[in-house]
Amino acid sequence: MSLTELTIADAASGLRARQFSAVELVRAHVDAIDALNPRLNAYITPTREAALKAAQQADEVLARGEARSLTGIPLGIKDLFCTNGVRTTAASNILRNFVPPYESTVTANLLRDGAVFVGKTNLDEFAMGSANITSAFGPVENPWKRNGDDAALVPGGSSGGSAAAVAAGLAMGATGTDTGGSIRQPAAYCGIVGLKPTYGRCSRFGTIAYASSLDQAGPMARSVRDCAIMLQSMAGFDERDSTSVNCDVPDYSAAIGRSLKGLKVGIPAEYRAEGLSAEIGAAWQQGIAWLKAAGCEIVDVSLPHTKYGLATYYIVAPAECSSNLARYDGLRFGERVPGDTLDAMYEATRRAGFGPEVRRRIMMGTYVLSAGYYDAYYLKAQKVRTLIRRDFTEAFQKVDVLLTPTAPTPAFVQGEQSDDPVQMYLNDIFTVPASMAGMPAMSVPVGLGATGLPLGLQLIGRPFDEETLLATGSALEQAAGFTHRPAIRAEAAK
Repeated sequence: MSLTELTIADAASGLRARQFSAVELVRAHVDAIDALNPRLNAYITPTREAALKAAQQADEVLARGEARSLTGIPLGIKDLFCTNGVRTTAASNILRNFVPPYESTVTANLLRDGAVFVGKTNLDEFAMGSANITSAFGPVENPWKRNGDDAALVPGGSSGGSAAAVAAGLAMGATGTDTGGSIRQPAAYCGIVGLKPTYGRCSRFGTIAYASSLDQAGPMARSVRDCAIMLQSMAGFDERDSTSVNCDVPDYSAAIGRSLKGLKVGIPAEYRAEGLSAEIGAAWQQGIAWLKAAGCEIVDVSLPHTKYGLATYYIVAPAECSSNLARYDGLRFGERVPGDTLDAMYEATRRAGFGPEVRRRIMMGTYVLSAGYYDAYYLKAQKVRTLIRRDFTEAFQKVDVLLTPTAPTPAFVQGEQSDDPVQMYLNDIFTVPASMAGMPAMSVPVGLGATGLPLGLQLIGRPFDEETLLATGSALEQAAGFTHRPAIRAEAAK
């Protein structure tokens, strides 16, 4: 078996047993990046030499018997996390040459536990998008193809580069951020596992902000256990983040394989929405059957305000984006375009620095925050957000976890929806409500559709109960037996 086929758990065991070295493991992945990244564009900034140097240090740690959970494991880092001395762009022209002088808390935690970073992964600009086509560094291509069709597919967004890298064997795992589904939807499109923790579980310090009340870092990997290992490292209280919650981080790996007997699984009626493809509906029914066979009790529940989730999200998130991105003015950091006056410099800098989707969301956010519209839009959206959260709270008085589709369809062709922003936004219809409520949620691949593309199901849990998500997700994973890999991985092995 190629080293790029291993899971994080298996690779960690192999390194400790001296079956291969960290240098060999990391070299296999950076060679795969060299071979496939020109086509997939999953990485904005590969860091081959730094990764190999870090791998040598990891081998020294292993030789001393001091290995930690991720020692020598090659990971991709979404280019939204500040990395000390390594370019961090947010996939935007305005930060094209920005090199942070400090490390984000999430990446610092991963480095503390021995991870080796092989590069900064591509994303939608400032994490704004559902298809990874808004990056200033070009779109990411999904490593999967439809049967008998060579058309380039989207990997989902905004963490499409991370999802594509993991699916294609260009990293064993990767960090993502999830604002309205940006970990879960790409995971479903690329046939991997993606976990959005509870809001406040992972620090946002050093993560470039899109919508501060929604953004949450999380792991993306090829197995539920691998996500548990990564989350164990990423999570934890951080006094530098005022939204970080000071609570214990449990042993997530211990939840894998836990008995589900008597677990109550809720099936929300509102997720049987218009636009849900028949094959994803069938996969959902199969997932229900698998969990029932595992000893779960299936309970019908209602989340009546789900239908307002997307509209509410596209008021709240752009409003916060408008505020957060006001700092990019060409004065303090980032690119600057000269102008005859201060206002002209601001306008020229932001016009050249931001892409169309970012400009659209800034305009939407500025509008809903403006005098005369704040009460009509933003304040009302916050009230509806409270009702969405209440729906989940009431549902979790009856059940332990919810099972839904992750996305209404499998991955689609690049350019297929690029001229219709509203249709593009609808790809997040099943992921946005959990984000609005701050709940933990995870996408697990459960099979291939009729065209040979991955299908994912979503689990939503109680706040800070990622353990139940992982236990239920591992049962789904075991029942589905999803071992499919995109054909492109064979090319890297040649």
